[in-house]
Amino acid sequence: MSEALNELATYLREARGSLIADAAIKYGELTLTATAENLIELLTFLRDDARCGFISFIDVCGVDYPQRPDRFDVVYHLLSPRQNLRVRVKVATADGDPVPSATPVYPGADWFEREAYDMYGILFTGHPDLRRILTDYGFEGYPLRKDFPMTGFVEVRYDDEVKRVVYEPVELRQEFRNFDFLSPWEGTEYVLPGDEKAKR
Repeated sequence: MSEALNELATYLREARGSLIADAAIKYGELTLTATAENLIELLTFLRDDARCGFISFIDVCGVDYPQRPDRFDVVYHLLSPRQNLRVRVKVATADGDPVPSATPVYPGADWFEREAYDMYGILFTGHPDLRRILTDYGFEGYPLRKDFPMTGFVEVRYDDEVKRVVYEPVELRQEFRNFDFLSPWEGTEYVLPGDEKAKR
């Protein structure tokens, strides 16, 4: 498998080296790093070239690196049934900088890009319907970003008085916390049968 991936990496560097910033074999797959400007041309070549044949679009996802200037990686996974190979294409982008949508090349990217937008706030230019897909319409923030609070910003509950769902700021109420200082995590003084033998 690694021999086939090495041959593919060599072929891609020779055929479309200007579109690829880096090519490396990681985790049993060929990882191509590209820029947003070259993304659509690279994806089109990977799909249409007879030697590549990456016609199956598997996934698009986001990765958050808050310490980097280009905070997000947009990662595309493609499969070539003819070659029985997978390839990963990565594009780095800053918060608020859009990436071109892959839907003109792979129509199946539609909902995956909506999910990346909904969870990370990654923008895709040329997307036919870029709106939230998993969270509620009034949801604030992007839940898979590493700086998103674990509790969220609002909590949802059904209010019997107004007979509808209401949104309220998150409150951590003290009366719902149970401080059991005799829990096994804090250390116990439980006397178990047979312990008297250990003290002799």
